[in-house]
Amino acid sequence: MKDILKIAPMEIEKRSFEIITEELGDRILDPEKAPIIKRVIHTTADFEYADSLYFSPGVVEKAKDALRNGARIFTDTQMAKAGINKRTLSKLAATVDCYIADEDVIAAAKSGNSTRSAAAVDKASREKGNLIFAIGNAPTALIRLRELMDEGKIMPSLIIGVPVGFVNVVPAKELIIESGVPCIVARGRKGGSNVAAAIINALLYQIDESRGEGK
Repeated sequence: MKDILKIAPMEIEKRSFEIITEELGDRILDPEKAPIIKRVIHTTADFEYADSLYFSPGVVEKAKDALRNGARIFTDTQMAKAGINKRTLSKLAATVDCYIADEDVIAAAKSGNSTRSAAAVDKASREKGNLIFAIGNAPTALIRLRELMDEGKIMPSLIIGVPVGFVNVVPAKELIIESGVPCIVARGRKGGSNVAAAIINALLYQIDESRGEGK
């Protein structure tokens, strides 16, 4: 027991990733996607993500370019925002915000008979620059994003569509895949705010590594 407690935090993470690689066995993952898939598995202990994570063509490099060029990340929960590594994010000109609890968003949702997540997307869509949406909770946010894209009002640099749940979750994710926008989507019912944050972090860490920097 004492030996277990003496393991350093970084050693725990290192060993965790070694175990993930071992348990993936002979499976060969795309080198660009592997760090993202493995970090999501590390976050969830769920190996099904090796099959369910969808990556649109060229999305990893497009996402890293957006982050390097001052992307504005919008999450649909405070949990996802909190889970993004701010120290690593601060090395870039990127930012992260969550509008879900803003008074004007709450008022807009009430007056428009919509969800706060959809109203938060409306507010974020009025921002300029490279917009990244990391959605881990609300399928209505994905549906609203698709509506705005179809109306020509927004074209995000990246959508991470990983809401968890049962109602409208699967079709909302497919709407994003079918939109043609750069996206990383967890097909099926699984996902969550922790998964959304893990994907952003994996991208940030890849940028760090390419620059010869640590977390």
